[in-house]
Amino acid sequence: MLPVIALVGRPNVGKSTLFNRLTRSRDALVADLPGLTRDRKYGQGQLDECSYIVIDTGGITGDEAGIDKAMAQQSLYAIEEADVVLFIVDGRSGLNQADEMIADHLRRSNKPFRLVVNKTDGIDENVAMADFYGLGVGQPIPIAASHGRGVSQLMELVLEPYLLLSIKDEAEKDDYKDTIRIAIIGRPNVGKSTLVNRMLGEERVVVFDQAGTTRDSIYIPYEREDKKYTLIDTAGVRRRKHITEAVEKFSIVKTLQAIRDSNVVVMVVDAREGVTEQDLHMLGFIIDSGRALVIALNKWDGMTSEHKEKVREQIRRRLEFVAFARMHFISAKHGTGVGDLYGSIHEAFDSAMAKWSTNKLTRLLEDIVADHQPPSVHTHRIKLRYAHQGGSNPPIIVVHGNQTDSLPISYKRYLENRFVKLLKIRGTPIRFEFKTGDNPFAGKRNLLTARQKAKKERNKEHIKALKKQAKKRSDKRGK
Repeated sequence: MLPVIALVGRPNVGKSTLFNRLTRSRDALVADLPGLTRDRKYGQGQLDECSYIVIDTGGITGDEAGIDKAMAQQSLYAIEEADVVLFIVDGRSGLNQADEMIADHLRRSNKPFRLVVNKTDGIDENVAMADFYGLGVGQPIPIAASHGRGVSQLMELVLEPYLLLSIKDEAEKDDYKDTIRIAIIGRPNVGKSTLVNRMLGEERVVVFDQAGTTRDSIYIPYEREDKKYTLIDTAGVRRRKHITEAVEKFSIVKTLQAIRDSNVVVMVVDAREGVTEQDLHMLGFIIDSGRALVIALNKWDGMTSEHKEKVREQIRRRLEFVAFARMHFISAKHGTGVGDLYGSIHEAFDSAMAKWSTNKLTRLLEDIVADHQPPSVHTHRIKLRYAHQGGSNPPIIVVHGNQTDSLPISYKRYLENRFVKLLKIRGTPIRFEFKTGDNPFAGKRNLLTARQKAKKERNKEHIKALKKQAKKRSDKRGK
């Protein structure tokens, strides 16, 4: 499981700046889940081989009232669901009462945390940290989030206990490399647990007509037709205004972790309610995570023909951005269409985990470019030389050439569409990386041989002679 890191502190200490730095995102959001709360945001980051989830929170002052009090409560929830808390303080303004209140709460929570002194750029670090030793919470760690100074060292220290766990997880995945991990994702009460039970053929998980029955992600290994699977039944994710219980808030992180831990995601949508904004947000996160996708529209039974046609039209309009995914109209309660999901799951898994040789990808690239050449930039045509595979789940294709940074988005989409069609990829997003090779002659002088120098001198003399002749002819015509 990915470690969860919460950023807490009073307002304006640089939590969002650090969040942007950790997630390498300009807009401070990698996992874009609007509606959870304006002051509690989820993002993903990675240090070397260790991935993690970061939670940005609103500021805590201790004297909040009204909506500010509710937002401060969200910060306290983030502390509870985190594995590690980064307590951010302002090195320029020094220690104040709000910092002492937060430090006292963190001590009583028994949650592992680190004291991080931000905004130490341009000032003496020892002076900036002096006040905060009085909190009695260990050695302060100085950083400058706006410039990135000290951030990598901070994360190496925070993630050190999880690096070994990450290696262990990878080893366990290798042990079960023939197992397809399927995450069942969707809003509360759309029939996820009912679908899990139908796929397993037994009442393995609790099913009850009440939203939010599932509180944690449940991993269920099983076999079907001599093939191994692991079903991950997750708690439903809903918008913040509908989240009332603290325990349900924790399920959001579990769901995001389950998506990252899966090979194929089955997104369950309530056909009777249609595609909601929250469904679209979750689909966006699945695509950003690069996971293979199958969409199951549940509760299709009992709907009128007119309602069905209305839902189909809405799907065609709102789900165009996931056209690569197979869609199934099912009834988890009665089992209608559930068996057909496996065919799409295998198709998506095979596409996501496919391996292609460099020779094959390069030949395809040459054929695609021959049909439609890249545009010219500054009178020089962009050249794409060869391609190779850079990873799986999602498939990554790395294209090498010159001036690839100048490739227009339209041509990149053309390449993606042609590769998807020719490689017969279905059910998974595909990613392209473009790399420009260095000019081997850049910065080097062209040294001429003795013969080339002599020829150059002869050419100069010949040009001078031609100019003299031309001048003489001009003078004669003038007379």
